Amino acid sequence: MWSIVLMGLAGLLAGGAISFRSQKLPTLLVVVFWVLAAMSLLAAYLLTLGPAK
Repeated sequence: MWSIVLMGLAGLLAGGAISFRSQKLPTLLVVVFWVLAAMSLLAAYLLTLGPAK
């Protein structure tokens, strides 16, 4: 369940990064949103792996 929420969050963050870039906002802000989106996708993937044995 949480992996789906995190994937949705990643989509919103990526959309925000694309929107900010088209609005010519500072590049650092766009990069931060892309990094947060990538971290959200990574967390979603790690949640799908389950506990380590």
